[in-house]
Amino acid sequence: MDFDLLVIGAGSGGLAAAKRAARHGAKVAIIEGNRVGGTCVIRGCVPKKLLVYGSEYKETLQNAESYGWDIKNNGCNSQVLLANVRKEVDRLNQIYIKSLESAGIELITGWASFVDAHTIKIGERCVSASNILIAVGGAPTRLNIPGGELGWVSDDLFEAEQLPESILIIGAGYIACEFACILAGLGVKVTQIVRKHRLLNEFDTELVKAVETEMQELGIKLEFGCSPNSIQKQGNNYYVNCTRNNYDPTASEQLSFNAMAVLQAAGRGAFLKNLQLEAAAITHEKDRIIVNEYQQTNVAHIYAVGDVTNRVNLTPVAIDEGRAVADNVFAGIKRVVNHEIIATAVFTQPEFACVGLSEDEATNRFGIENIVIYKAKFRSLQQALPAAGPRCILKLVVAKTSNQILGCHMVGNHAAEIIQMAAIAVGMGATKADFDRTMALHPSISEEFVTMV
Repeated sequence: MDFDLLVIGAGSGGLAAAKRAARHGAKVAIIEGNRVGGTCVIRGCVPKKLLVYGSEYKETLQNAESYGWDIKNNGCNSQVLLANVRKEVDRLNQIYIKSLESAGIELITGWASFVDAHTIKIGERCVSASNILIAVGGAPTRLNIPGGELGWVSDDLFEAEQLPESILIIGAGYIACEFACILAGLGVKVTQIVRKHRLLNEFDTELVKAVETEMQELGIKLEFGCSPNSIQKQGNNYYVNCTRNNYDPTASEQLSFNAMAVLQAAGRGAFLKNLQLEAAAITHEKDRIIVNEYQQTNVAHIYAVGDVTNRVNLTPVAIDEGRAVADNVFAGIKRVVNHEIIATAVFTQPEFACVGLSEDEATNRFGIENIVIYKAKFRSLQQALPAAGPRCILKLVVAKTSNQILGCHMVGNHAAEIIQMAAIAVGMGATKADFDRTMALHPSISEEFVTMV
């Protein structure tokens, strides 16, 4: 065999696995047909978070006067922001390439396809490996409707030279909500088209409602219950034609929304294009490769991690899965990734972050009589002088008998940073009593988690 480990995909999971395997002494190569860094670094988390920071200056400038600053706000030059974000992405891309060189990992450029269970073809070159890891990630999907090929997906937005004056965003998940807030903060008129009657279906209902309210106060127009039927382009405008169902199927109505741009953010799927998985007899479904707890496919020496498995589509999960594969195969450590307690954040404005069970999930699992809910709702001290801006909501979901914290949720400034630390406690099985005897750091937002009664 040419290599001990051949990794397909130089994104977060693939890079983590390749570097850990090389550290264990394996001979490793990694194949990438696009840019090293993957979705997170090139067209996902990193550039998105930079755009979040850029969009937050609108509120900062608006509030500056209340803190004594005389600042004339002339708006954001989106061309400068977008160019600077791409420049930073380029810098990170080069850092990742150099890190592979330093680790002694061969980078093979091109698109991979299986020849058999041990052989991969890249262009005219064929390479073999004792173990193969598929870490190709996911890709945005387009709506299967007339005109579904029109408009942007999230990848395209990062390549835009400047932003439109108005946009229609189709979707209700992370990507749709985050971009709605980013673009609204940058001065774009945003209409978000949502098929169901709420955003962020997998999250705590009460806190989602708070996010919806704050998004509307940002000027985002939320159109609920609207199922897109077609997309059309007429002149400089895009039209999304929808059927609105206001809870009553017999009372539906036909609507059409228009704007200068359309962003389809209604889902992602595993990027299985051109892999020729059948040549290696790898079991897969339309939107994922099926793996066991050790990330193995049905072919014992072939593994898959990250979004291509469509299990938990988060960068830190892909990284841990990749490292676990390398540890298991090359260090003899039988390690299984825990997919149960994973902190997540949605970088809306305000931020929404959580770890553990939502109130809805805990109620369904244990019954409402067996849980206790603690909440705090307030405006942070940072918003005291402008007397405006989003309120913070913090919630603890607690098991009534054991007093164990089942879930920790927050909407507000720095929610992601705060929940990251709370995740340690929740993961260790902390109780409400453990939180109560923790001395508060005052004045802070996070102190509310240890002072709730």
